[in-house]
Amino acid sequence: MSKIKELRERQARILENARAKRDEVTDETPEERAAEIDREFDRMMADYDKLGSEIERELKLQRAQAELEEVDERRRPSYEGEQRGGEQPEGIDYREAFQEYLRAQGNVGAMSAEARSVLERGYQKVDVDKEKRAQTTTAAAGGYSIPETMLQRVVETMAAFGPMYDDNGPFTVIPTDGGNPMPFPTVDDTAGTAVAHTEGATLTDDGGSDVTFGEKVLNAYAFDTEWLRVSKELADDSFLALERFIGKLLGKRLARLANAKLTTGSGSSDVEGIAAAAVAGKVAAANNAITYDEILDLEHSVNRAYRTNNPSVGYMLSDQTALAVRKLKDGDGNYLWQAGNVQAGIPATINGRPYWINDDMADLTSGVSSKVMLFGDMSNFYVRKVGQPLIGAIQDKDFWPGFGIAGYIRFDGALADTAAVKALALAAA
Repeated sequence: MSKIKELRERQARILENARAKRDEVTDETPEERAAEIDREFDRMMADYDKLGSEIERELKLQRAQAELEEVDERRRPSYEGEQRGGEQPEGIDYREAFQEYLRAQGNVGAMSAEARSVLERGYQKVDVDKEKRAQTTTAAAGGYSIPETMLQRVVETMAAFGPMYDDNGPFTVIPTDGGNPMPFPTVDDTAGTAVAHTEGATLTDDGGSDVTFGEKVLNAYAFDTEWLRVSKELADDSFLALERFIGKLLGKRLARLANAKLTTGSGSSDVEGIAAAAVAGKVAAANNAITYDEILDLEHSVNRAYRTNNPSVGYMLSDQTALAVRKLKDGDGNYLWQAGNVQAGIPATINGRPYWINDDMADLTSGVSSKVMLFGDMSNFYVRKVGQPLIGAIQDKDFWPGFGIAGYIRFDGALADTAAVKALALAAA
């Protein structure tokens, strides 16, 4: 969990306790006790503001670090092995060998013996993750792994693209090394209850009160970007420019796919999407509009056991639906949508709840029965990530001189508890 997310969760807990404290004051509360409660409330809100200041400092630190890394990346020479005076280091690493491979347009024979040897060994990173990036084809065919800095660019781009694959989102992320099926049990015992006991009587043991378990499975579905051909002219540019261009392009392609699948995937021999899995808690009266009352009905269709002040409890909707919601007012003429305070670390809210924009959600023009809004505890949606996204390069015999680059990703999703997240659907025909 990121530090900022942890701080905001602490804020949410303080706010919940502060509201409960204020609710203790009634017309019958003695004046002395009311004053004591006010002092306790003020201390809680002071702690809340202190956490807000700490969040703002963390945000400033992250922005400054990102700017510094951006400057360092622009200043980095196109060939990192170069040194002043024309001297070369005694040995080269995989990244430097890969740059030489690109400058040779995939012609391994034109490379130095040392660089060829480094590529043939392949890129390996041995650490706690036991991560190993294998060659996309055999060395003789000219295929080698992109160095690690390219992978990092892809991960950064995907995190900025949408909420569904984001490690800092409200969902439960489960990283795994392998892709074997991962079953997990489910149980709905909300209808179960105890019974009256008769003194001296033997307890009933007919199996009628046994707990019924279900099962869901997280698989590992694989997707790729297909080959992206890179011309000799582009390869002749600085390696840094090529790296940034390819990283952003393939990162967005993988991100679009992951976000769409984790939103609307059918779950039948496919990724299960959160919108597809959520049942309708409320059906709107119209097939192209929603009302404030219907949003309240959606929220209360989710059992109050899930309607806590946890930061993962909130709404999900498209940007166009959010625009329509921003125009709605309650019975007192107040806008349903409430602006937040970035400096204090308070996000904008809908009906006092956080929300996440997801443009793979249906909007109000999507047609009858479309699920245009979700509400509930999003942490009950599991996102399984198998390893890291991979990128590979290979000499393109049909596009010589030039080479191809492609991206690859494996993941799955599942709504663990359908009672935790409900949907607001447009009217049927």
